[in-house]
Amino acid sequence: MLEGGTRRAHARVGVGVLLAAVLTACGGKGGEADASASPGVGTSPSPSPAPAPAPSSLMPSIDTSKIPARTAGFSVDRVISITEQPGASDGTGAFRTVCDYSHMAADDPIVYPRQPGRAHMHTFFGNTDADAYSTATSILSGGNTTCRGGTVNRSSYWVPTMVDTRTGTPLRPNESNFYYKTGYVVAPGAIKAFPQGLRMIAGSASATAANDIAKFSCHMAADTSWKTSIPNCPAGTELWQNIRFPQCWDGVNLDSPDHKSHMAYPSGNACPSTHPVALPEITFNIVYPVAETNAPLHWRLSSDNYPATQPAGYSSHGDWFYGWKPVIVDTWVSECLVKAVDCHSHLLGDGRAIY
Repeated sequence: MLEGGTRRAHARVGVGVLLAAVLTACGGKGGEADASASPGVGTSPSPSPAPAPAPSSLMPSIDTSKIPARTAGFSVDRVISITEQPGASDGTGAFRTVCDYSHMAADDPIVYPRQPGRAHMHTFFGNTDADAYSTATSILSGGNTTCRGGTVNRSSYWVPTMVDTRTGTPLRPNESNFYYKTGYVVAPGAIKAFPQGLRMIAGSASATAANDIAKFSCHMAADTSWKTSIPNCPAGTELWQNIRFPQCWDGVNLDSPDHKSHMAYPSGNACPSTHPVALPEITFNIVYPVAETNAPLHWRLSSDNYPATQPAGYSSHGDWFYGWKPVIVDTWVSECLVKAVDCHSHLLGDGRAIY
């Protein structure tokens, strides 16, 4: 079940209360707090260049001079006490967070470690230092972050870059919403916290046909139903890219040769015996503004390696690399997911919130 239509309520629930608490905690004024609440734009080094496509490649060309500037991100923990309480849920537990765009690079520290420029262009969120040389240790302990909560969440999230094929322009997302839920199959009480160092991939960069792992939707439009390819969203709306990750872990491996086999999707009403440990279900929701009529007709993913006469977006996929402070994950897993309450996109469930 997808819940993109309710994102704005979830992502913004309690913002007024939370902002008031932030101002009280920080002793700041409204204008000052607003200025510090958004990650700033930095002048970090240029991203890894896009790899030269093979002669047979049908991936869209990218004008690397048009890559958006990196975001500086937060360098400190951002957690405060708050009186707001989690809300009722539909029987599942839910915690979410919001992360701003970080940077773009033709790197993939999971698939092509220590091989800068080897991958197709990716759009990164979260850890601002994520690159081809990133490791479990560097992700967890180094770098700023563009995520709510600051450095309590240095996780790295990345997806293939969305490209306007008319000009080769890589598109900067508005924002991204990352859901960590119990899912709708596994019992909330069975959910365990992520093991440190876990990483995984959902979807397939080599896909050339529709699948049920990655979908797209036009939000704020008359038709908000989910599609298996990039729809032509009307001007003034948002294109949402949704990617659902497996939540069942084999209990042993933090990665696997294909970066998928150590994880599995639930079977029936539980995790399969081969992957018995139930973890939070991660869902990426990447948001792109549509400013021009028919613009999405020209959009493709950087990994779409098939004829442009076919629908765009089949190669949608996501990569996730653990970077949360364990004590914070332990809190929202036990207080939000296991207790089957809705912690929106900021509550930790124990009287604290991230901002």
